[in-house]
Amino acid sequence: MASSHCFQNPPELDPACGGGAVVDDFGGQKAYITGSAEAKIAVVLISDAFGFEAPKLREIADKVASSGYFVVVPDFLHGDPYQPSNPNPLQWLQSHDPEKAFEAAKPVIAALKEKGVSAIGAAGYCWGAKVVVELAKAREIQAAVMSHPSLVTADDIKEVKCPICVLGAEIDQFSPQELVKQFDQILSTSSTVAHFVKIFPGVTHGWAVRYSDDDEAAVKSAEEAFADMIGWFDKCLK
Repeated sequence: MASSHCFQNPPELDPACGGGAVVDDFGGQKAYITGSAEAKIAVVLISDAFGFEAPKLREIADKVASSGYFVVVPDFLHGDPYQPSNPNPLQWLQSHDPEKAFEAAKPVIAALKEKGVSAIGAAGYCWGAKVVVELAKAREIQAAVMSHPSLVTADDIKEVKCPICVLGAEIDQFSPQELVKQFDQILSTSSTVAHFVKIFPGVTHGWAVRYSDDDEAAVKSAEEAFADMIGWFDKCLK
């Protein structure tokens, strides 16, 4: 996570992007929300280091909502996403600990339950995947999806308590193929946790949420990752 490679292809942030709305307080967090307020199934979508104002992330949120989910994208970075000009990524990471975001996510999930949601999934990209795995370990959610995770360890995977989908990249120094395959082996030894693990060929870290619309192959891979994610939620939550 500390390497600059994790921060390649930064998005042009836009606080007004997306078809949903930004609210100042959802479970104690500023958040982008989208989807029918009457939906009984929800997804918490957790950003990478670039935060919740990334247009492609909100586009993904809107697409999840169009499949019948109420979607919340909390600003767990509290208005301080990683800046490409930052000379010290490690210092930024130390002040944006995913463990703290995990604690902040609990009231968000409680707020969803209070509004009548009966099942909740969580999906995270890179930095956000670590938050998701913590939620999966704590039985806070009913289904999890991690795309090109960072900071997630084999020991984390051993403690997962809900169905989990892991979407890895062929070229990824933060979750190398060998580590993703280890995740698969660990999950395969458990008869109680359903899982789906896939390594996408020819893509690098960040491919599922940071890509160029002009790159046909990149768009296709990102669309495939989205289809796998929504398919997992449809299978496990509906």
